[in-house]
Amino acid sequence: MDNDGVDMARRKRTTMEIAGAREAQAIAANLGREARTTRRRRRLTQLELGRRVGLSQSEISHLEAGHGTGTSIATWTAIGIALGRPIAIGFSRDVVPEPRDAGHLAGQELLLRLGAAHGRTGSFELATRPHDPSLSIDVCLRDRRARILIVAEIWNRLDDLGAAVRRMSRKVAEASALAATHDPPDRIAWCWLLVDTTANREIVRRYPAVIRATFGGSSRAWVEALTIGSEPPDRPGIAWIAPNQQRLIEMRVRTY
Repeated sequence: MDNDGVDMARRKRTTMEIAGAREAQAIAANLGREARTTRRRRRLTQLELGRRVGLSQSEISHLEAGHGTGTSIATWTAIGIALGRPIAIGFSRDVVPEPRDAGHLAGQELLLRLGAAHGRTGSFELATRPHDPSLSIDVCLRDRRARILIVAEIWNRLDDLGAAVRRMSRKVAEASALAATHDPPDRIAWCWLLVDTTANREIVRRYPAVIRATFGGSSRAWVEALTIGSEPPDRPGIAWIAPNQQRLIEMRVRTY
């Protein structure tokens, strides 16, 4: 046996392979019982059913005993038709349905997890105006030791950059009012995280002066502040976030 053959022989089955084999055995056993019960109700012998679908009597007996895991879908379909009970095959609904905002949630989950790893208290969808939940802050991270309240907004897509900046100014002002109630008061540090997409990269490419004027803090320093727990810059920052890859990426904005 060559090396490839040895590797294949030694390879352990994955968890999904083991679960799949177990589930396939249960399905085959159920199909076998159903086929036997229906065949008898139709007053058919195993030989007669076998003739209808091109199988021998012993093969039908084998399937009815629950040993049909390796039998083709075409054969099972033919048996169902012959018995007047066509089988229906399809994937079930998602065991865990994906929320509509799954991509955004993944980014928030990442920030909250990173914050917790560095002893920062996280707040999810912090409502700065309780009467209007739509005006909440995506993620707030409170660093009690450094007395800093970090405000982070995640953007899937920037459709109106100017309006987004104005809304952020309002959120920062309201977060500052909250930070002032702490004893001693926290300083506010805030940043944007843009989901790393072609559309968002095009916006950054088109409007570098706007981006640089709004976000004077070092993107690299902000990535480090969120990922390794260092103190964030005094000035607002911006970086890329890749929720599917669970990482933050420094944003490099071109200069003239």
